[in-house]
Amino acid sequence: MFFVVLCLSPLISPPVALLMGLIIAQFIGHPYLNLNHKATHILLQVSVVGLGFGMNVNSALEAGKEGFIFTIVSIVGTIIIGVLLGKLLKIDDKISYLIATGTAICGGSAIAAISPVIKANEKQISVALGTIFIFNSVALVLFPIVGHYLNLSESQFGLWCAIAIHDTSSVVGAAEKYGPHALEVATTIKLARALWIIPIAFLSTLIFKSKETKIKIPYFIGLFVLAMIANTYIPLVQNYSHYITSFAKATLTLTLFLIGCGLSKKVLVSVGFKPLVQGILIWIIISAATLWAIYSLV
Repeated sequence: MFFVVLCLSPLISPPVALLMGLIIAQFIGHPYLNLNHKATHILLQVSVVGLGFGMNVNSALEAGKEGFIFTIVSIVGTIIIGVLLGKLLKIDDKISYLIATGTAICGGSAIAAISPVIKANEKQISVALGTIFIFNSVALVLFPIVGHYLNLSESQFGLWCAIAIHDTSSVVGAAEKYGPHALEVATTIKLARALWIIPIAFLSTLIFKSKETKIKIPYFIGLFVLAMIANTYIPLVQNYSHYITSFAKATLTLTLFLIGCGLSKKVLVSVGFKPLVQGILIWIIISAATLWAIYSLV
């Protein structure tokens, strides 16, 4: 509880919170591990909606148009490359597919939405989630360093991390550290990518022949859009938006702390070698290709 309160204060940054969580997971253990996934899921949605109160509709639309082509090409390319690597490495089809879609769309949220559609079991889901969260942890720290080294603008960095970092929490955490415009670009593009869960879920029912399974739509994206509209057009909301976004950033830091707490030794060991190889190869390919495209076209 001490660390939870500390994460909600302005003293702790998202990368430090994640590191604290990892240390606790390895040496102390999470006392409420069975509730961790649900807590992080709810907190992430609250954080994203809250951040919508700090954004402008017109700026977001401009950022969304800029990233539209990148989004389509990167999603399709990532899933194809991921599935092919899974075949090459002889990884379980469902684990391979979950890692590929999690990398392509929005990390843990995509895995949570796709796994019931393809009827993945608990082991397959935990391996995919473990792989995604390990690389998210690295990206949260590594991407801002690389961005500053390469002198990327905030717009370029926001586009890069929205496409090349898996999970929404790590995208927002890395972009927030880089700058306010990077945060706006990254959040808008990442949530636009999250909408691709719906067509990918429908496609998954055909691939895995599970048509009777219901598809879960991420409703918090709609709330994020409403928050953004309210902040743009309602003066009363604008007066309090600073307090709401400050709270959202604090809950995001707490989310990353809890994600770190969930990466116990058992989770790390259960992932195995081959899924990690698949995950890192997809990640390197999509990160490098996106960075090259941004340098060339943006």
